[in-house]
Amino acid sequence: MLTQSTLDFLAELKANNTREWFEANRPRCQQASSDFFDTVARFIQTLARFDDGIAELMPDPKSCIMRIYRDVRFSKDKTPYKTGLFAYVSKGGRKGPLAGYYLHLEPGNSFGGGGLYLPASNVLAVTRQAIDTRFDEWRVIVSDPELLSCFPDGVQPSGSLKRAPKGYEESNPAIEYLRYKGYFTQRFLSDTEVLKSDFAEQLGICCRTVMPMVSFLNSAIESETP
Repeated sequence: MLTQSTLDFLAELKANNTREWFEANRPRCQQASSDFFDTVARFIQTLARFDDGIAELMPDPKSCIMRIYRDVRFSKDKTPYKTGLFAYVSKGGRKGPLAGYYLHLEPGNSFGGGGLYLPASNVLAVTRQAIDTRFDEWRVIVSDPELLSCFPDGVQPSGSLKRAPKGYEESNPAIEYLRYKGYFTQRFLSDTEVLKSDFAEQLGICCRTVMPMVSFLNSAIESETP
């Protein structure tokens, strides 16, 4: 499980984001990574209780967790390490095109949820088409009281067009969502919450409310993409 030491390491890494400091504190990084691995494993186990795709795949937590090293080749920011830990759990794998569930751990800025964030253009096209043709179903999913209880901001866009996308009219009843460049939910988590012994299970239970949206998006993607 996550401990105060996990958060302390990440906070100090943010304040001392250099290779020299990191190497001197590598054992602390390994312990923080182990704590996060265990949390992600429990998160996956909880998701598998209600998401058949996750249950069938049962991904290795390691395959869901992003590396802490930053790719600085094309960035003006040359700090070498990320200051948070991130995991993405999807039946298509972390690098696949499918919607899934995620957890970002960072002192004072942790959050989790589910959905499809900035998909490739071909994937976005088929999800828009599904929302257009099955809008009544989509509207019921995104307005579900249980979803809104766990994620009060509802379904959010990972970017949005100012005008209707090509092939759609501004008068389309689904136009608000057709402008979206992605679909996700987000719940911010306090440090007190993430340190609770049942945190991973509680986040997984909360993400259960997102499963209908994840399933809707994945059904569209899987029906139209190789």
